[in-house]
Amino acid sequence: MTKAEINELYKVMFTDYPEIVNVAQLQKMLGVSRHLAYDLISGKKINALKIGNSFRIPKISVINYVLSNAQ
Repeated sequence: MTKAEINELYKVMFTDYPEIVNVAQLQKMLGVSRHLAYDLISGKKINALKIGNSFRIPKISVINYVLSNAQ
């Protein structure tokens, strides 16, 4: 995908969520369990930043994950 295509998807995907989400929001975005959300983060399938005791996930990382796993 080109950068322009990714920018367009960014504008329309997950518009109800902020630029940086937490694990609970990630769960809702993907419709997955808390356990799977942490597995995706620890398995480096979704990029996340650990700040203190919690993870923060850039929305673009979630979009990239969805696009790379779309069938």
